[in-house]
Amino acid sequence: MRFDRLILLAATAGSVVAAPVKNFAKRASPFQWFGVNESGAEFGNNVIPGAWGTQYIFPDTSTIQTLMDKGMNIFRIAFLMERLVPNSMTGSFDTDYLKNLTEVVDYVTNAGAHAVLDPHNFGRYNGAIISSTSDFQTFWKNVATKFASNEKVIFDTNNEYHDMDQTLVLNLNQAAINGIRAAGATSQYIFVEGNSWSGAWTWVDINDNMKALTDPQDKIIYEMHQYLDSDGSGTSATCVSSTIGKERVSAATAWLKTNGKKGILGEYAGGVNDQCKTAVKGMLDALAADSAVWLGAMWWAAGPWWGDYIFSLEPTTGVAYTGMLSTLEAYL
Repeated sequence: MRFDRLILLAATAGSVVAAPVKNFAKRASPFQWFGVNESGAEFGNNVIPGAWGTQYIFPDTSTIQTLMDKGMNIFRIAFLMERLVPNSMTGSFDTDYLKNLTEVVDYVTNAGAHAVLDPHNFGRYNGAIISSTSDFQTFWKNVATKFASNEKVIFDTNNEYHDMDQTLVLNLNQAAINGIRAAGATSQYIFVEGNSWSGAWTWVDINDNMKALTDPQDKIIYEMHQYLDSDGSGTSATCVSSTIGKERVSAATAWLKTNGKKGILGEYAGGVNDQCKTAVKGMLDALAADSAVWLGAMWWAAGPWWGDYIFSLEPTTGVAYTGMLSTLEAYL
């Protein structure tokens, strides 16, 4: 989701400390993973560090449990690098922020699902493009060290690099991979993202050099995002057509096949209307038909502060939870 266009809503925070009430029970699905983004800890990025419960909030584990009970098995948990490491990218962690993040991650993984650590920074730190691959590698080594023993954690290098030198995007992703593996986190998957907001529809033209990434564990997954409105920004509830979903992922599917890579749709959404429901289903059906290269998809987004946001999948009153979940049930 293009964060510069998001309207971030303030609301009362809930606790994130409760223990899982039941283990995740795997159900039949065409995908290895199917789930949702959990938003909140990246809110209010114009106020750093900000205050918990005022500028930002962590996801509500009780509503995560509700989505697990529906059959979701992957949750992409957004956070801000500046809040986790407030003094410098290579500096020490903010103890409270790390504790809150870890509690959510542990809840998800203890229940048997996967938790994706998502620095929702768009390739920036304190507003400036991250240019030091060395610092970025150290950041990821430090983060991965905290989660190296948790096999159900997945590391997402950074959310939606954009308007950056393409070689730099490649090198930052490789630095993240190197840092994660150097931390001893050798069993976990790594989700890599591309330039141009990591869009599936522009991937072939913009991000072809990403095929050069290497991982000694061979567990790289290419994370792409795809929205179905006119400019692909995910800011409108109107989808271009009923077939736009499958059309916008077709070239990326061919790229994955040609290069022997695997991918995941890390963000997608459509408005609660008949045309978007058909477009979303068409896109997911297209991914499912090529599930050898597409391992899953994650809806944007759930989280406790979305209110009446057009794509909110937050139980039990989110617009998409009440109006789109029935479309997604076939993939759970």
